Amino acid sequence: MVDNITQIWKEFQQNVLEHIPKVVLALIIIILFALVASGAKKICINVYRKAFKENYLNIERIIASLFYALFFATGVLLALHILGLDKPFEKLLAGAGVVGIIAGFALKDIASNMFSGLLVDLQRPYKVGDWVEIDGKYGVVLDISWLTTKIKTVPGQEVFVPNQIIYNGTFTNYSTWGKRRIILRSGVSYGDDLEHVRSVALDEVKKIEEYLPEEGIDFYFTDIGGSTYDFMLRYWVKFESNDDFCKGMNDVIMHIKKRFEQENISIAYPVTTLDFGVKGGVNLFDKNIKVQK
Repeated sequence: MVDNITQIWKEFQQNVLEHIPKVVLALIIIILFALVASGAKKICINVYRKAFKENYLNIERIIASLFYALFFATGVLLALHILGLDKPFEKLLAGAGVVGIIAGFALKDIASNMFSGLLVDLQRPYKVGDWVEIDGKYGVVLDISWLTTKIKTVPGQEVFVPNQIIYNGTFTNYSTWGKRRIILRSGVSYGDDLEHVRSVALDEVKKIEEYLPEEGIDFYFTDIGGSTYDFMLRYWVKFESNDDFCKGMNDVIMHIKKRFEQENISIAYPVTTLDFGVKGGVNLFDKNIKVQK
């Protein structure tokens, strides 16, 4: 019995002595690859920051971490091969692969949002402070993360839009050019001089503070309605926030209304006419009706 124990102990010591060089070599390889991975991470961060000065999501750290993990994992695999543990590790990875497939199906939406967040960071279709409309939600961008874009709507609510929606549909960035076009529609009565209406409307648009004269103004009569000559007025205003857009529309409406009253131009509305033998009827608000007794 004692002889057997002694024999086992000697074999154990011999195996340990045989594996010490392999263990030392494996540790050296791991340390070496860790240093290389660290250097590659720093180089990656420096190159990215020189190429892209603006960064929203600290994407350079994520890319650098991927390079670090790649180099370090290579070192670990070599070390396991030296120690003869690569085959058990491969079986472990095979089992982990099955789990990974299941997790992939469960987390596919999160992965899609993260990839979309990466595209947002690379393409930069909008930035914090821009006024956008995404998935029918209109407001100013407060934050851009990997998974969602946070928007503050005009009524004051915070809305979190999943990033994958941005690339699954269309969205609008109203802040791209620093200006926005206003389209105002109205109509005047049949009795008004259309050339005079056009001249007055164009003159009043030029008076507002927000108007951008270099963009010009478009005025078109668009239809002959049931009681109106309909027109469309298009002009550009500076745009830094939604208030600029609202003020640009508000001021023109107030100016045109006041000027039309001064020029005896009627902003038409649906009316009822009565035919007293006059061709086409008589507008009760345009002429006095004389009734014979």
